[in-house]
Amino acid sequence: MKKIVLFISLISLVAGQPSRQLSRVSSVDDEFDKFTSVGQLGLTITNFGILGNGWNRMEDGSINPSCVFKQNTEVLRKQIEHFSYAGLWIGGLVNGQRRVSTAIVDGVFDSGEEGFEFFSKSSIDIKSSIASTTQDSMAQYYSPDAISHQDMISTFSDYGDSPGDGQNIINHNPLGIDIELKAYAWNYSYADAFVILNYTITNAGEDTIKNIYSGIWTDASVANFNYTNKYEPGGGFTWTDNLDGFDQSVDPSGFTRDIGYQFDADGDDGWAESYIGISILGANVPRPYLKTHYQQWAWTNSNNADYPSFGMPLDDFERYDKLKSNVQIGPGPPDYSEDGYPTSPDSWLFLLSAGPLGSTPANVDSTIWILPPGESCNVSFTVVCALWATGAGDTHERRENLIVNYDWAQKAFDGEDKNRNNQLDEGEDLNNNQIIDRYILPAPPPTPNMKLIVESNKVTVYWQNNAEYFKDPISQEKDFEGYRIYGARKTLNESLGEFTLLGEFDSVNDIGYNSGFNLVKITNEFGEPDSTLLNGVYYHYKFVNDGVKNGWINYYAVTAYDQGDPDANLESLESSIYANRTYVYPGKPTPIAGSWDENPSVYPNPYRGQAQWDGYGSRNKMIWFQNLPQTAEIRIFTLAGDLVDIIEHDENYKGVDVQNIDNQKSPQMSGGEHAWDLITMHDQAAATGLYIFSVEDKSSGQVKEGKFLIIK
Repeated sequence: MKKIVLFISLISLVAGQPSRQLSRVSSVDDEFDKFTSVGQLGLTITNFGILGNGWNRMEDGSINPSCVFKQNTEVLRKQIEHFSYAGLWIGGLVNGQRRVSTAIVDGVFDSGEEGFEFFSKSSIDIKSSIASTTQDSMAQYYSPDAISHQDMISTFSDYGDSPGDGQNIINHNPLGIDIELKAYAWNYSYADAFVILNYTITNAGEDTIKNIYSGIWTDASVANFNYTNKYEPGGGFTWTDNLDGFDQSVDPSGFTRDIGYQFDADGDDGWAESYIGISILGANVPRPYLKTHYQQWAWTNSNNADYPSFGMPLDDFERYDKLKSNVQIGPGPPDYSEDGYPTSPDSWLFLLSAGPLGSTPANVDSTIWILPPGESCNVSFTVVCALWATGAGDTHERRENLIVNYDWAQKAFDGEDKNRNNQLDEGEDLNNNQIIDRYILPAPPPTPNMKLIVESNKVTVYWQNNAEYFKDPISQEKDFEGYRIYGARKTLNESLGEFTLLGEFDSVNDIGYNSGFNLVKITNEFGEPDSTLLNGVYYHYKFVNDGVKNGWINYYAVTAYDQGDPDANLESLESSIYANRTYVYPGKPTPIAGSWDENPSVYPNPYRGQAQWDGYGSRNKMIWFQNLPQTAEIRIFTLAGDLVDIIEHDENYKGVDVQNIDNQKSPQMSGGEHAWDLITMHDQAAATGLYIFSVEDKSSGQVKEGKFLIIK
């Protein structure tokens, strides 16, 4: 049965902005709720050729990343979105006719219309090379066949029931192709800003396809939804303040990078200082024959009087021409950059493509490639993001971080053999030369398995020694060097950094600080290495952080780092600081059953208008009840005896009833405290006044009372 899925656009909530809504029809359930989560680039992957989600709300009301970098930071200025949608375009010649199948085109968002021309054939399969049970939770997808920390695999086609079935889409003449997408993402600190997209294209029809070109159409818009009013999604957003460009700098190996990119022209007062880039990494067609092409145009503008060479293609004939050629750059100043690209901000989008593709060269000089029925070809792109580097304007210096991140994506694709997909060895066969999944990156030690114990004014960090037995995949040597413990309070001033280094402990050798691990190693009474058993798991190290304030959200992480490789000019690598980051609220722990000796109380008391931890909305306030038994019922009354609210508490409380607590962070709590948002059971804000409360121990029936004051 065909299914209709309607996206409800977040952009329609933004004043003055057009709604770019999307609806789909498919014989297999469309999936648009999965995104790369292991690294800093949060990219939505679908099973129908589209990337991104248009900033649409899911059924539960949440908004997943469309293309967010950095997605795991607590620094709001760095939580930047980069596009609403991007999508795959594939064009080729069938019996001399130009045919182009597209996942999405400008201004088309309804099923059955020209442009939405790919149909899902399978659900998205997720695999992970992460085997250890870190906070990241990717271990649940562990597979020995996984290539990266998060593989996302799906299949789709450009036809319906048969290769010639265009699903009654006007002007859609299918190529008759099946596409398998394998998306790869990592959490390494040097490789967490890109996602690799490997597409395998199979000819399912009866006709040979000639000179295939494949591209990524990108409706980019670099913007920060926290900008202007960070408490209101979409504040300060605009489509029309962006500029595109094409970086053709040469890497150290002599290859041209060919990165199509976009950036916010003025950086939105420091809130959108980031680049989005798309580039080709390689294909089964070797580099001497594989060409990269770049096009850009303003949204839905097919006849741009200001930039006549930068128009939107209207049909398959024009789309194929865009895929196989470069934009005709302009005449020069004042409306064009030195490279010949427009300098006026607009709602620009761009198309980065490569070809010709096929499984077999059709002529002696290999300038024509064909894909016969039943055969396949491959092409790999990367989506890469980066914060601005130094410099002003659109310069190579400002794009330095983008270039560095792209170069790591290229290294991941190339693996150990730099030349494998860039040039041919003498006498190498060109026929059906497929890309092999052999992505290899230098790896830091794995993230230590960590456990936190939360108490009043204290957090104890435990971790295992699993990182010490890791062998680097390239050197095949154990090169573990040490541990770093990080912590921070969420309200920390952004200028001071997102994390504070609480401790660093280094192996005793001729490398690094040589501090040893005695201060954190768990030992027995004889000073010998030992371990602590917590919830059935043994931990080998312990670090105590005293003096943390109760009721405030804090977070902690433990990383492991290696020795580096001076011979390979490689600095010491550190495991991801975000992989096991755990959020906590320190507070009074739950008393042992039957020993509820302390009286319950409230803090801050009195509550004066707004506590420092409060947000700005009327529902983003809270006070804390402490010294609570394992299971309890809290009743709040006015002095007149009117019932204000009833709160049910147990020791596994995670703050789900308080908006000021971000439940997506799954904060760990002490068990003996419960927050209240000052909203009554009648959904009204509590007024100034003295309140009485009672706490009943649900196990023993014992009741204790207290009072607190609210001053507004």
